[in-house]
Amino acid sequence: MIAGGFLDNRKLLMFNIEEELRKMPEKPGVYIMHDAQDAVIYVGKAIRLRSRVRSYFRENIGRGPSIDKMVTQIARFEYIVTDSELEALVLENNLIKEHNPKYNTLLKDDKTYPYIKVTVGEAYPRVLFSRLMKKDKSRYFGPFTSAAAVKDTIELLNKLFKLRTCSRVLPRDCGTERPCLNYHIGQCMAPCEGKISQAEYRKNVDKALEFLNGNYNMILDELQAKMEAAAEELEFEEAARYRDLYNSVKQVSQKQKITDSDLEDKDIIALDKDGGEAVVQVFFVRAGKLIGREHFYMTHVEDADKAQILLDFVKQFYAGTPFVPRELILQKEIDEVEILQEWLSLRRGSKVHIRVPKKGQKEKLVELAAQNARLVLEKDRERIQREQARTVGAVRQIAQLLDLPILERMEAFDISNISGFENVGSMVVFEKGKEKRSDYRKFKIRAVSGPDDYACMKEVLTRRFVHGMEEAQKLEEKQIAQQFGSFTRFPDLILMDGGKGQVNIALQVLEELQLSIPVCGMVKDDNHRTRGLYYNNEEIPIDRNSEGFKLITRIQDEAHRFAIEYHRLLRTKDQVKSILDEIPGVGPARRKALMRHFSSLEEIKAASAEEIAQKAQLPLSVAEEICLFFGKN
Repeated sequence: MIAGGFLDNRKLLMFNIEEELRKMPEKPGVYIMHDAQDAVIYVGKAIRLRSRVRSYFRENIGRGPSIDKMVTQIARFEYIVTDSELEALVLENNLIKEHNPKYNTLLKDDKTYPYIKVTVGEAYPRVLFSRLMKKDKSRYFGPFTSAAAVKDTIELLNKLFKLRTCSRVLPRDCGTERPCLNYHIGQCMAPCEGKISQAEYRKNVDKALEFLNGNYNMILDELQAKMEAAAEELEFEEAARYRDLYNSVKQVSQKQKITDSDLEDKDIIALDKDGGEAVVQVFFVRAGKLIGREHFYMTHVEDADKAQILLDFVKQFYAGTPFVPRELILQKEIDEVEILQEWLSLRRGSKVHIRVPKKGQKEKLVELAAQNARLVLEKDRERIQREQARTVGAVRQIAQLLDLPILERMEAFDISNISGFENVGSMVVFEKGKEKRSDYRKFKIRAVSGPDDYACMKEVLTRRFVHGMEEAQKLEEKQIAQQFGSFTRFPDLILMDGGKGQVNIALQVLEELQLSIPVCGMVKDDNHRTRGLYYNNEEIPIDRNSEGFKLITRIQDEAHRFAIEYHRLLRTKDQVKSILDEIPGVGPARRKALMRHFSSLEEIKAASAEEIAQKAQLPLSVAEEICLFFGKN
């Protein structure tokens, strides 16, 4: 059950918080807080929804400054009732990941980790790289923190045990194709040709599994014996190959710095916090061996203690990773342990335990993880501050310069042409001072011919905002929640690559569409460098050494680059087409056939008449004309 729904501003004003609180049930579920712009600012779960949500609107209950500030911004809320607290936990994680609410403690990193996948369910198994762990008949090893290390390990295993790397379905496809290059260079036993029995091939696979389980000694002994035997037979190249493999295996085995006698999979999790910054360090222990570590940044942690940050991390991290270990070793006692263990056990398919060690080796590992988190926090603080200054800090400077209350999303537009040839427009988007490339858009000008940048810009802006308004209307008509895409979400500031003229074009378009969005021009000096901003009919100087100026320059350069690349692409395509159109006997249909079967103009030039006729299915006489056109007899 959901309270609320898609609201426009009029409906938002009609939302009565006290009345909606009385309607809420005392059931488990998830609640979603919205601000006046209807953005999601907080997501939480509760065993009893009414009691939990009502508590936010009571005074003086020690919630902390951040939550107090959040409460003042709540314009409405909605809720979803679930059958259990476990369902609420899962839904809460999904909604936090979907909306990235401003006042939730958030896991900043959104990573997928590589695994080594052995397809033991196949007749002739393969060793593969995978970022997903599925419920299939394969065996998975990991997760690992380095994709490069995983690929190196897979390459080593394939060389050691001469396993196949092809995607053929065996034994069904046996004998249908010739063996690949790996067979001819001695790196595959060619099961595709029946040159090795399934039983013999399986022995090699079993050795690979032994290796992945950490049993290196057997392989090291075997490699050393082969190396010595080859040397005795004076086969020095073969001996050198075994020597190199021996050194590689030894290097891999030496990376296992920590072992645990219980041979269980576990994650060691600890953190360090300083003000509004927190770093969580995770040690990945698989089959009793430490295979790697990774650190994660947590945001919105000003009022959260270490236990709360750990709780939020566990929920968000293990909602996104396909592998859940048998045991989580934590630095601090956390709330909701029982429900978390139940949820993690369901995800793993067997019992998962959450423990906080007080002594012994596990306690030392937790302390080691905490020390690493502390080092990362200290080392990266300066880098984080620099990054904040050049992104969020720069946006703040621009907002202050233009006296804008809100500035998060900026869109910049540019036009590119050569004497009016192939007019194109570009739209680049920056959010919180960073490029949002998924929202970039290209426009091929339809209604303007010739070098008229103002008319081209008017077309681009009109198409951009009309499209956005149409999509927003469709969303409202369907009564579904706001899902801001590249067009439906409008910018807080429009940046024009020019001064008064460009700004006036944008303002004219916005006025015709009855939109109110600030527009700012980037005014250039005689050397075509930005010297200031044109805003509200006046030129505002800007410090060239400021982060705000540097961000404006980056946005301007990015808009230029994106437009020029698109224009260059269209020019190239047009040049290819125009050259082919000049060949006698080649019309639009035959030109398309040539471009479909040849990847480039150079490939057409290099081909013989017979090849052109066969590949593009053209008459030989036409193919000969093509060769003659390009100077070939």
